[in-house]
Amino acid sequence: MDTAEAAEAYDAMGHGEVDDAFVQRVIELGANAGHFLDVGTGPAQIPILLAQRCPHIHITAIDLSKEMLKIAKRHVADADLTDRITLELVDAKTLPYPDNTFDGLISNSIVHHIHDSLRALKEMGRVVKSEGVVLIRDLIRPETPADAQAFVDRYAAEDTPCQQKLYYDSFLAAFTLAEVNQMLTEMNMPCAVVVQTTDRHWSIERAV
Repeated sequence: MDTAEAAEAYDAMGHGEVDDAFVQRVIELGANAGHFLDVGTGPAQIPILLAQRCPHIHITAIDLSKEMLKIAKRHVADADLTDRITLELVDAKTLPYPDNTFDGLISNSIVHHIHDSLRALKEMGRVVKSEGVVLIRDLIRPETPADAQAFVDRYAAEDTPCQQKLYYDSFLAAFTLAEVNQMLTEMNMPCAVVVQTTDRHWSIERAV
């Protein structure tokens, strides 16, 4: 997502239903108030939805793409949430926050984009409080490229060729459930579990 074209293409994709389900699950896990970190915020639609539904939550939303953050800044301003959502250019592998800073940790569809994903996940575990809400969600890597293409055909049939390629490449870069479970054993995130949440998504979850 280093180019304006790629960022705008991602922003234009239909994320509404998936984003709504993500935020609803965060609330079900116990999110209500406090300071949350959103890792890989992209166009910031998820923190906007969470802030709108939970008026006592403040969110630091980070991304390593300047182009994504430009779009996020526009969306946050349009939603009149600049006082509750702070956008920062930050590398998830080296989070500049003290241990146990955040009351909650959320991250949607970013893990597969990060080189050395385990390092980033360990950093997420470090900065969230041990009793904090956690929801980290991403795609499951299909068994074959043909299976990945089938998901694209099913869920992105109306998207542009550029958007379909982004989706296809994301599937191929994603992790299996077994790989995510192995990474969880190496993270400092007590009481968190790995679950399959849809036919194409896994989640690391922790409720309060």
